[in-house]
Amino acid sequence: MVTFSGGAFLVAFALKLGASNLIIGLLSAIPPLMQLLQIPSIYLIEKIRNRRSIVVYSGFLHRLAILLTALIPFIDTSKWGLFLLVTSLFLQGAFLSTLMCAWNSWMRDLVPGNQLGSYFSKRMRLMTAFGLPISLLAGWFIDFYKDKFPQYEIYGYSVLFFLGFIAGLTGVYFLSKTEEPKMMDNKEKLNWIEMIKMPFKDENYRKLLFFLGSWNFAINLSAPFFTVYLLMRLKLDMILVISFTVLSQIMYFIFLKIWGRISDHLSNKSVLSLSGPLFIICILGWTFTTMPEKYWATIPLLVLLHILMGISTAGVNLSSSNIALKLAPNDKATSYLAVNSFISSIAAGIAPILGGTFADFFARRELSLVFKWKSPARELLINTMNFQYWDFFFILSFMIGLYALHRLARVKEVGEVGEKVVINEFFSEIAFMMKNLSTADGLRQMVIFPFSHLKHIARDRYRRNKRKKISHV
Repeated sequence: MVTFSGGAFLVAFALKLGASNLIIGLLSAIPPLMQLLQIPSIYLIEKIRNRRSIVVYSGFLHRLAILLTALIPFIDTSKWGLFLLVTSLFLQGAFLSTLMCAWNSWMRDLVPGNQLGSYFSKRMRLMTAFGLPISLLAGWFIDFYKDKFPQYEIYGYSVLFFLGFIAGLTGVYFLSKTEEPKMMDNKEKLNWIEMIKMPFKDENYRKLLFFLGSWNFAINLSAPFFTVYLLMRLKLDMILVISFTVLSQIMYFIFLKIWGRISDHLSNKSVLSLSGPLFIICILGWTFTTMPEKYWATIPLLVLLHILMGISTAGVNLSSSNIALKLAPNDKATSYLAVNSFISSIAAGIAPILGGTFADFFARRELSLVFKWKSPARELLINTMNFQYWDFFFILSFMIGLYALHRLARVKEVGEVGEKVVINEFFSEIAFMMKNLSTADGLRQMVIFPFSHLKHIARDRYRRNKRKKISHV
């Protein structure tokens, strides 16, 4: 669902409808800003106390909004089409925020605290493994459809969105079959406003909120425009853009397991202390993909950046969500996690709107540094630095990211260690992985994974059915 209905395909679809930089920024801002609805969702969850039902019903409505996106080319492809797209994303964000508030609390009770890293890394790896081939096929399909039916290119995106709708409904079905532990009762009966205040009274969690807020602002100031930069600035084909995304996802898939082990063995903060700096360095690296236009190192540099971004994103995504889960008290997890989403959503929502608003302003600005050598025979000019347009956003994201990492240093988590220990652990995990890959058994484990996983599912289902029959008798 995520692959077909979002990411580069959604941005490209908006550009085909005539979206401006401001609209692209707005589209990127809608999902996080709508997460603000998690605050009133706290009251809903505490009132109903059935998180699975909330997740299933809101998930179904969220998927219907994806279907609306798929129908836009059949309704209108003018400015009204953009209006429908914005409306669709508002609806998706609203229902998804309610879903996520209930889902976060549900998973906090369902997954043991000492297995958060390994469990969610496995979950993310599964999602990535299924998404990789789908992304490539979808990218190839869009380019193929554009070549065969250039006047109907936009309808190719409708096909993808409809497939995302079907996949999303399938996910809702499986969620409806997932067990839900009984919610813990608060020792103190508080109204929902008091519940919202509690995370801010917790000094350590308040420091975490400062970090996550500034970090999300830094990342979302430039990251939503990466696809626009590749398609419009560098004029790359969709299949090449998707190939870069897939390359990043491959590294994401490989290193999720490594980061998961490190976070369980050491701490989530330890993972962030290494993956965070690597990620913001990658953002700064985007400024060197033009000098000031495409040059011989553009594609190789993009390859390197996507590899490093995949590695670092795996650590950042896993540890930033897990540290919020881990530091939230069991009996107050719903309010703590909702407030965390509230702060992160405001930061992540404001950033791309500001980016889209000031994009045209920076488009007419340029900062360059030229190395000049002049002799009687000739004059040599070397453009050592040239920043223009999106480069200013990349630099600003880098600087705010540095500040966010400074805020992270003040957060306390059990098991946190120094950076040298994390680096040693990281390379030890890589060496262990490479050693396994060098053996026949290691290669065999990679190949047989889907079948062994299906075998375990079938066996567990058989045992559950057998227990039900016995209890019924």
